[in-house]
Amino acid sequence: MTHKKRKATELHPAAQLYARECHEGKLSRREFLTRATALGVTAPAAYGLLGLAAPAARADTPQMGGSLRMQMDIKAQRDPRTWDWSELANVCRGWLEYLVSYERDGSIQPVLLESWEANEDATVFTLNVRPGVTWNNGDPFTSADVAHNIERWCDASVEGNSMAGRMSSISEDGALREGAIEIVDDLTLRLHLANPDIAIIANMSDYPAAVVHPSFTGDDPVANPIGTGPYRPVSHDTGIGAVIERNPDHTWWNEGNGAWLDRIEFVDLGTDPSAWVAAAEGGEIELTYQTTGDFVDIFAAIGMPESEAITAATLAVRFNQEQEPYTNRNVRRALQMAVDNAVVLELGYDGRGTEAENHHVCPLHPEYAELPPLTVDPAAAREMIEAEGLGDHEFELISIDDNWQAATCDTVAAQIRAAGINIRRTILPGATFWNDWLNYPFSSTEWNMRPLGVQVLNLAYRSGEAWNEAGFANEEFDRLLDQANGIADADERREVMAQLQQIMQDEGVLIQPYWRSLYRNLRPNVHGAEMHPTFEVRYHHYWKS
Repeated sequence: MTHKKRKATELHPAAQLYARECHEGKLSRREFLTRATALGVTAPAAYGLLGLAAPAARADTPQMGGSLRMQMDIKAQRDPRTWDWSELANVCRGWLEYLVSYERDGSIQPVLLESWEANEDATVFTLNVRPGVTWNNGDPFTSADVAHNIERWCDASVEGNSMAGRMSSISEDGALREGAIEIVDDLTLRLHLANPDIAIIANMSDYPAAVVHPSFTGDDPVANPIGTGPYRPVSHDTGIGAVIERNPDHTWWNEGNGAWLDRIEFVDLGTDPSAWVAAAEGGEIELTYQTTGDFVDIFAAIGMPESEAITAATLAVRFNQEQEPYTNRNVRRALQMAVDNAVVLELGYDGRGTEAENHHVCPLHPEYAELPPLTVDPAAAREMIEAEGLGDHEFELISIDDNWQAATCDTVAAQIRAAGINIRRTILPGATFWNDWLNYPFSSTEWNMRPLGVQVLNLAYRSGEAWNEAGFANEEFDRLLDQANGIADADERREVMAQLQQIMQDEGVLIQPYWRSLYRNLRPNVHGAEMHPTFEVRYHHYWKS
């Protein structure tokens, strides 16, 4: 198969379409930037299509040196492709880098790739590897390393490998499809997709897509810290903390544009924000990983202003359809009908977000379709439960002991109880909860934002996927999702998304009360550490004055 390389001055033809849709109000600026840059359009060129100048480079001059102490949970490490928490990735970001990155403005920027481009129907992607990159053991970074990582991502036989679902357009029978990767030379490779997939580059920015050295065969990237980034680990103690330092034995490819800090210390203070405030007042931490509820203002009052990110992050209060009585669609629908999401947003998350609609697609996403308002009817909910012979049944809602998640589930349970339905609340410590998080009959899970709406649907609700905690399996849903993955036009794609969202609501897959605004509080002398919409902690760009 031949592929004509697009000239540097040429733009992908879909970019003009997206720009027109943005001008017409069909796409937000953020989603235009995501979609255009995912096809290889540079951020300056994308801004230019909107008649805007790209954001100016930083005007201040970062200062070298110093240490920074950040509150964050420290979890036991594992193979990056099986990471299921951003904190796992954040510890390792100093040496494990990514092919691309998702930015606060919605654009996708090159990291270990210098550039990429897609053909007109998004079935062939040419990836251009950044020249001059070396691993910290001295090996050159080449297209063969990129191919090796993509092949690892496609391996569905690895338990918990969520990247396999993200790479479905180049996979077959749970492995990389033969002929899907073409290595052109040391710095160029092509992906030949079985079907159009506009999300494939965006998926490479997600936190389990950290790029590992070909020698990595274990489960602990801290114990085997070969990477391309400027830092290296000093210590890592689960539940206690981790220490990272600048690596003096490695010349980073981006030297002079980061790695300002000598050292960063992550301090695990548990899930009680009151302990974080006490630590901040005692000078033990200088910024939080994320702050919720009233504690946003409490930290501000002690001299740590907040940084806010508007996101599609959420809490999924989901039913496991593989377990009784949640195999019964009427039971799931009844429990949904008892809950007013607006009340949950106000009481469970201090009103710091927007109401959601039980289908896990956000108005921030370009393919979002507006559906009729949800019906909240506690009396009808009680009647449906009684009709299924469960009038005396005691349901159980399980959550982690994290303050905002527990408060949200308390509010959900209170409304179900107010409808005359018996329900018990169980709150578990994180170490206990996460040992069995995929198997609880009725529980809640925090979900990060993804740039495109189809990404979460692919990860969480496609039949048989590693992160499908709802046990949802629907052939019509899977078929429509395949169709949506390949549609570029916003209006056409929205028509399919409306059907997907409606199926989610009709099948009673989850109670999804709100979309979260995210906050981080930090000392005024900490720079470059604004809250990221997908919780990334890029400490190689932090500095102190």
